[in-house]
Amino acid sequence: MTPGTFRERQRLENFSIPAINCPVRRVVFFPCPRGLNHMSSGQTISIPKGFATIVTQAQLQGRPEWQKAFQDKCKDHRFYELIGTTLTDTFDYFFLVLEDEERRVRAIQPLFFVRQNLTEGVSGPVRETIDRIRRKFPRFLTMKTLMVGCTAGEGHLGTVRPEDESWVAEALHSCLKAFARESHASLVVLKDFPSTYREPLRNFSSNGYTRIASMPATRLSLGYRGFDDYVASLGAATRKNLRRKFRATARKAPIQCEVLTDVSEIIDEIYPLYLQVYARSKLHFEKLTPEYFCRLGREMPERTRFFVWRQDGKAIAFSLCLVHDGTIYDEYLGLDYRVAYDLNLYFYTLRDILTWALEQGLRSYCSTPLNYDPKLHLGCELVPLDLYVMHTGALLNPIFRRALRFLQPTKHDPVLKQFPNAHEL
Repeated sequence: MTPGTFRERQRLENFSIPAINCPVRRVVFFPCPRGLNHMSSGQTISIPKGFATIVTQAQLQGRPEWQKAFQDKCKDHRFYELIGTTLTDTFDYFFLVLEDEERRVRAIQPLFFVRQNLTEGVSGPVRETIDRIRRKFPRFLTMKTLMVGCTAGEGHLGTVRPEDESWVAEALHSCLKAFARESHASLVVLKDFPSTYREPLRNFSSNGYTRIASMPATRLSLGYRGFDDYVASLGAATRKNLRRKFRATARKAPIQCEVLTDVSEIIDEIYPLYLQVYARSKLHFEKLTPEYFCRLGREMPERTRFFVWRQDGKAIAFSLCLVHDGTIYDEYLGLDYRVAYDLNLYFYTLRDILTWALEQGLRSYCSTPLNYDPKLHLGCELVPLDLYVMHTGALLNPIFRRALRFLQPTKHDPVLKQFPNAHEL
């Protein structure tokens, strides 16, 4: 769900590979006003086989269980601490500590509050009708939501031990509705959980929640000797298109690429590039801060890679990537639109990132949702992500579940059906 991380590249020109639109996450959210959530830290309720306690980020400091909760994920506990202190103007963050009957901590699960626009991704006559209604009622079909997961990425269960996933899923199912009602939230959503969680989360989809497909991420296998070997694996029209663009860019002034882990010293150069991408998007989620970019490199240096492109000494593009367990994740982009079109920067920057990843022996390249047409031509496969959604009103939830079938975003993107693994959605 995450619109607004702007990890993809903006539309750059008319090219034979279909145009790449400005990236946003799957759903638009309105910030939850401060003090509106009615949730207080330290609140504990009993659940079957244990206890659930709401805590703040400050109350997690120094707890060894917190450091273990996401230790095998690309975005570990350090990332949640980072967004919890740098993206504070948009979201209200809390954490749910789940303990068993012997008071052993089995999981620590991040939560946050937003106001969700339920119709993002809907198009055609239905969207036109909704837009007419919203001219008079701007909040129509937006609801205050208690969300489980990450504001800037896919969701995961915060288990202390991997074998506890089923226990944690049962514990969450038994307490989320109670906390949501206490906080006057209309919806509970498990946000963008990978399809690998479908088995442990089956109790959600069979007991009150509706599982629908979120806009999927994409993955490209990197089993190639180099970038030219990768291009040779693509279709003839795509190969011709890419080579033409690279030749055109090569005729311009040379472009240099450097790879950094810390951009604190050049943040004044690259942050305006991020803002250019942000300003061109019609849909926003979080707005990243200079502090976010600087601290990410300092606090997660072994995983953070900033690719910075310069022409005549001036920064014209940058891409923030994370590297973990043989995969490079392309997260955020900044572009100088005075030259982006002429230099084919979407493809130029992608070529450099893939070349670097291949040289490092990485096995796959992951990119964020949307802009599926070019990714289809570039040989990517879909990475399914799921939403688990429930209305807290017992009478409204059955009606809401039926409506979700029409509101789910993947129904309105015809390109998704062309991917070989589209059936996995």
